[in-house]
Amino acid sequence: MKNILIDCDPGHDDALAIMVALAHSEAVNVLGITTIGGNQTLTKVTQNAKNILHFLDVTIPLAKGQEGPLVKALKTAPEAHGESGMDGPYFDGESYPVSDLTGVEFLYQMIQASTEKVTLVALGPLTNIALLLKTHPDIVPAIEAISLMGGGISHGNQTALAEFNIYVDPEAAEIVFQSGIPIIMAGLDVTEKAEITVQEINALQNGGKVSNLAYELLSFYNQSGRQFGFIDSPIHDLCAIAYLLRPDIFNGVQADIHVITDNSPARGLTYGDFRRIAEEPKQTFVLQEVNREKFVELLVDSLKKLDRQVENR
Repeated sequence: MKNILIDCDPGHDDALAIMVALAHSEAVNVLGITTIGGNQTLTKVTQNAKNILHFLDVTIPLAKGQEGPLVKALKTAPEAHGESGMDGPYFDGESYPVSDLTGVEFLYQMIQASTEKVTLVALGPLTNIALLLKTHPDIVPAIEAISLMGGGISHGNQTALAEFNIYVDPEAAEIVFQSGIPIIMAGLDVTEKAEITVQEINALQNGGKVSNLAYELLSFYNQSGRQFGFIDSPIHDLCAIAYLLRPDIFNGVQADIHVITDNSPARGLTYGDFRRIAEEPKQTFVLQEVNREKFVELLVDSLKKLDRQVENR
């Protein structure tokens, strides 16, 4: 079993990633969740995390992280996720306890307290994790890996060259990619292949309470995605969790990844050294392909599992 900490900015696909992780307590032990300003403001994404955890009736520790990036002002994505950051379902401002610790101190203390190494799952900008590594370098040996959604070798989405999570805080991303910690990178090269079809989304409506919530999330997300040229819906963030559960449905290649941090049109671009003999260690496993059908099967089966769990509580 892997001990994991999820750093996120919910976000429709963040919410689905959290759901799938919590459905598989036999494989991943979610020690806690931190939020980061990204898809929306820190206040909004933290409320979204509270809504999901309250809805699932779980007791996972939650902490608020940084409001914005290391250097520049936060750029949110209401065009993709709506004004709440997770538009679609109706939540009545559900309450859920939030730690008094900062996100960075929360992550540090949770890793310190774990008797086994911890895998960090990063679903938003990498600000919290970069600050953790810079503030507490002693914690690096206790981190088994970082599984992140971010970047893209062939193209971007926030700009022609840069993916949103990396573009929001490229300075933090460069710190993380060059930390020496093994990284699994689920960038746009693979996440845009991890699509759920409209028909598969509609089928969720016939399920239980959690499946119906996923239907509401994905219905909004699918309509929002049309403006970006998508007919079906890539569930980007879920790839970072799905790899930990089902690495067999992905393939990729090792590389040394860097991030452009200047103010040129390439700001936020992730690029890799894929040469057989690279100048630096190839610490990042760059995911390139996914079995779409098995990816969707993992999601649907996880939702059904949560349906049963919620009904039995």
